[in-house]
Amino acid sequence: MAIQINVQETPNPNAVKINTSESIFTGSASISLKKGATTDHPLAQALLNIEGVDNIFGINNFVTITKEANADWDQILPAVEAAFEAV
Repeated sequence: MAIQINVQETPNPNAVKINTSESIFTGSASISLKKGATTDHPLAQALLNIEGVDNIFGINNFVTITKEANADWDQILPAVEAAFEAV
């Protein structure tokens, strides 16, 4: 079964917070990665590989995705949903 997600707007129009139905990042440390970075975490890498994503920050059961200023959420969010469905 795919992880259930809930996308929330943030005060920053270039960022969304995604709450998940289960923990996606283990441990007490957060993960913060910029576009072009590589990681062994499959979901984090999939999110970074989405065209228009600038960076991600996550811990436990949420991740904040920040897009590039000229990118469009209408293009990014379907790819984000697909990344979560593939996990």
